[in-house]
Amino acid sequence: MTASTETRVPAAPKPPAGHRSPDRRRKDRGKPAKPSVRLGIRMRRNWQLYAMLALPLIWLAIFAYWPMYGVIIAFKDYNVVSGIWGSPWAGFKYFDRFIESYQFWKLIRNTVYLHVYELVATFPLPIILALCLNTVRRKWFSRSAQLITYAPHFISTVVVVGLIVVLTNPNTGVTNHILGLFGLGPVDMLGDSGLFRHLFVWSGAWQTMGFSAIIYLAALTSVPPELHEAAIVDGASRLRRMWHIDLPSIVPVAVILLILNIGSILSVGFEKVLLMQNSLNLDTAEVIDTYVYKIGLASAVPQFSYATAIGLFRSVIGLVLLVLANTFARRFARSSLW
Repeated sequence: MTASTETRVPAAPKPPAGHRSPDRRRKDRGKPAKPSVRLGIRMRRNWQLYAMLALPLIWLAIFAYWPMYGVIIAFKDYNVVSGIWGSPWAGFKYFDRFIESYQFWKLIRNTVYLHVYELVATFPLPIILALCLNTVRRKWFSRSAQLITYAPHFISTVVVVGLIVVLTNPNTGVTNHILGLFGLGPVDMLGDSGLFRHLFVWSGAWQTMGFSAIIYLAALTSVPPELHEAAIVDGASRLRRMWHIDLPSIVPVAVILLILNIGSILSVGFEKVLLMQNSLNLDTAEVIDTYVYKIGLASAVPQFSYATAIGLFRSVIGLVLLVLANTFARRFARSSLW
């Protein structure tokens, strides 16, 4: 019996991805190109979106970009009668005056110390709060905790400082009554330059911690639940899952917020510092923002050029620190603003 043999023809190799045959290219070449829609037509079609965008752009132009015109005052001997362009040029006279003044290092030290203290003490707190709220199983408890921690953010700075004054009053303050139970005498906390920074930083932590945690809670919602399920199967505890799953997911957001905080290292809460200042704590409470306000607006003879030069000096230093922080974050943390 003769066995029949079959001849197998090898299959043709598949074309690489993205390859188009000559026939397909000829068909595509024959198709007319889609006409581009003009900008005016797109704006008419989506006029609602552009209308919503108009108000923020107007606000930005009036309050952010138009005031830059006044920066010229820093390089002139500004006179109200002569106006900005009519005043004579002074060059870097006021910058040199600020750097050579006896107040320079004191202001820099107070501002940097207060901002760094606030950054180190309060930056981790919203992250910890968000991680804890994210792991709470009982929704009613989580919502109640969020409400309690969010509420202080909506209290005015003036009211917060008023509460601090009332609570720390040497005669009628609750804080001093508690200290009296332990045999400690009344302490004028706002009059003590050593306690000013602690009051400023920790009252700010109480006021902003809950609201700042919203950003991290939003970032935690993007964590796939399958990661937690797999970790539970592997026997990971809740703390382990928080450390190895939740925390890495919010690191990019934390890095961006840290970069922004570093860029504003020479700017602190002007209103709160000014309201908490008095003649007794001025050694540590005088910062660049309050000094600019006093010499530029609150003094008997306002020094507009000098105050503008100090403000511009602070802004330039902040910009340099922002660029450096962004460069380091992009290189080491793989996350940056740009």
